[in-house]
Amino acid sequence: MEFWSRLGDALLGFVQDTGIYWIFDKFTAEEQAWRNIIMIVVALTLMYLAIKKEYEPLLLLPISFGMLLVNLPLSGVMNEPVGDQIGGLLHYLYQGDELGIFPPLIFMGVGVMTDFGPLLANPKSFLLGAAAQFGIFFAFFGALILGFTPEQAASIGIIGGADGPTAIFTTIQLAKELLGPIAVAAYSYMSLVPIIQPPIMKALTSKEERMIKMEQLRPVSQLEKILFPIVVTIVVILILPSTAPLIGMLMFGNLIKVSGVTDKLADTASNALMYIVTIFLGITVGATASAEKFLTVDTLKILALGLVAFAIGTATGVVFGKIMCKLSGGKINPLIGAAGVSAVPMAARVVQKVGQKENPTNFLLMHAMGPNVAGVIGSAVAAGVFLTLYK
Repeated sequence: MEFWSRLGDALLGFVQDTGIYWIFDKFTAEEQAWRNIIMIVVALTLMYLAIKKEYEPLLLLPISFGMLLVNLPLSGVMNEPVGDQIGGLLHYLYQGDELGIFPPLIFMGVGVMTDFGPLLANPKSFLLGAAAQFGIFFAFFGALILGFTPEQAASIGIIGGADGPTAIFTTIQLAKELLGPIAVAAYSYMSLVPIIQPPIMKALTSKEERMIKMEQLRPVSQLEKILFPIVVTIVVILILPSTAPLIGMLMFGNLIKVSGVTDKLADTASNALMYIVTIFLGITVGATASAEKFLTVDTLKILALGLVAFAIGTATGVVFGKIMCKLSGGKINPLIGAAGVSAVPMAARVVQKVGQKENPTNFLLMHAMGPNVAGVIGSAVAAGVFLTLYK
């Protein structure tokens, strides 16, 4: 009998240690285990969008899986170490986010994959990239009105630039408690660029404007390409030292590509290293979206602000493109202004698709890449301004 009693106790203990028992035991108004179930559904929905719809899958899939892991009861993946007991796996990997390591490394990979040639060939693209950052400041002031602190508002504002790594980098330093909602919002809207932007672009332009064919860009010499990342690094960091991690890594990545003498470094930074860091960044950021932190009224505010800010950034870019179109005598297609947000190169591809739909012989991709890469620099500069003011 004693054997069977011990066996029964062991089985009961085993059952009580399962996540299934935890859900049933904590499924009350006070314990709110139902929140975990909601977050599991949210994680599975994001996985569906990443896999089936291919919405930014390289980041949305790791983020959604990290969200799933942290919301499975008793998983302990984000547990902090207590005494002699070690912490969870993702807690240690998360130090790469918390210490500001992963986002700049992502920027280095982006720098390798970015061609600044279209921007150098048409420097006026800087103006379109700057105009599209208006959404960042709209979200910032909107967040202040909704009761967020200046530090939190600055972090939320970066969502409007559609720049995930910059949003994460800024949030970690200014409002770590909002990392989960801000990261999910930033990457969700980045992935929805092909859905969000076209209606705005069409509403603000006429068919004749969308059909404008632009002249071929001038060739850019290798010397210009080499000098550009060096000059930008010096000028921007002298003015905004807090941008050094992002701008420095972005320009370093581009320099090892255009120099022509470090092909192996460029290949590693844009492939193996980029994918490794993307995995770690995504899954650990997703793991910050636990039920108790994510399911709040503030999260709904952040998602709404991010969406409106991104739409306004797109709209201001197009409106400024229309102004440049008038000033140039109709030589600039205003659609390229929509690419001023930082979603590289997706926003530029959307411009190409919308323009070519109106005129099959129209090729706007390279023209749109100028504002697109200017937007990357612009969002990093905006983050630097916020960090200088509030850190």
